[in-house]
Amino acid sequence: MNQRQAYIVGGARIPFMKSMTKYQNVTTHDLMLASIDALVSKYSLQGKELGDVALGAVMNAPSNWNLAREVVQSSKLAPTTPAYNVQRACGTSLETAWHLALKISNGDMSCGIAAGVDTNSDIPIMLPRSMAQKLIRLNSARSLGEKLKIAASLRLKDFKPQLPAVVEPRTKMSMGEHTELMVKEWKISQREQDELALASHQSGAKAYESGFYNDLVFSFLGETRDGLLRADTTLEKLSKLKPAFDKSPSGTLTAGNSSSLTDGSAAVLLSSEEEAKKNNWPLLAKFVDAEVAAVNYVAGEGLLMAPTIAVSRMLQRNNLQLQDFDVYEIHEAFAGQVLCTLKAWESEDYCKHRLGRAAAMGSIDRNKMNIKGGSVAMGHPFSATGARIIATLAKTLSEQGPGKRGLISICTAGGMGVCAILESV
Repeated sequence: MNQRQAYIVGGARIPFMKSMTKYQNVTTHDLMLASIDALVSKYSLQGKELGDVALGAVMNAPSNWNLAREVVQSSKLAPTTPAYNVQRACGTSLETAWHLALKISNGDMSCGIAAGVDTNSDIPIMLPRSMAQKLIRLNSARSLGEKLKIAASLRLKDFKPQLPAVVEPRTKMSMGEHTELMVKEWKISQREQDELALASHQSGAKAYESGFYNDLVFSFLGETRDGLLRADTTLEKLSKLKPAFDKSPSGTLTAGNSSSLTDGSAAVLLSSEEEAKKNNWPLLAKFVDAEVAAVNYVAGEGLLMAPTIAVSRMLQRNNLQLQDFDVYEIHEAFAGQVLCTLKAWESEDYCKHRLGRAAAMGSIDRNKMNIKGGSVAMGHPFSATGARIIATLAKTLSEQGPGKRGLISICTAGGMGVCAILESV
């Protein structure tokens, strides 16, 4: 990022909703289009040709193979705006922002949109591979005899639908099951997880009440506020919820301290300084740097611990300490995952042997973490979370004044982690 600076202009998103509820009949395409057009309206982008649009979805159907470009052509942007798909699980829209920031920094373009969408209410339902192979052969068969022979080979099991599952193919375990292993290793109690979840809801509710989200969250299908946010939840209510993954007495992850399956989308506008001045756009924050890392979870590392490595590398490259930030946005896939990450940074043994540091990275001020609500409270449409966080953090830093620094940390499926640094202008 040393050729010219890339900036966050601002973001827009629709309210996040629990899957299979308010957005049950809305397509992935239309969910993404709603946030893109909200951003277009917010920054008067109607008919404007942007340098690029990068977006993606985790739960994506084969028919959406060109999702980004189709969304752009359905939007109010100039149809000559190019677009492409990206998929890095829960880090997708942070990854897209990183891509565009690099392009702007390199002088390849002046502005672009980074975005993400996910909906479990419009998931692709597949037929077994055996059925697909038989249908392919049936389509290729030339004689009636060949066709009848293939048709006669069909069995009931060939018609059994296959629903996508949020599990790791190599372990056949869900993220929640992996996180249960992590919290046991790091000795994180349910009460600690519930306390973090409660803080997430309270911070999110306070942000809405203060009007913080008025120009970030746009009405869609009559909804104006994230549907999972519970201003009235209490520690007592959270403590009564049953374990969701490890059903034994030792299970501590519940529906209350884990992010819910969520439908939604989010988008962020990035720009060079010159382009922003030309269009009278605000410059909220600099996109300073980003990093990605992965762990070997099959060999026993915690599935969602890769952000500890990515953040460590990025801070070393920028000559920063973990405490050199005014705001921390740590994605709450599970409250337990966040707590494991924090505990790892505080562990001298972990930092020495896994991160290659001379000492522990230390603690952060929890009062600076997820101060506008986190994923447990706001919801987590996988690919949209990065864009939600970027827009929230950029506005938060801008309101705090120039030179304020923010850290983003996102864990993802596949044992990866993506992080970034923003700084207010």
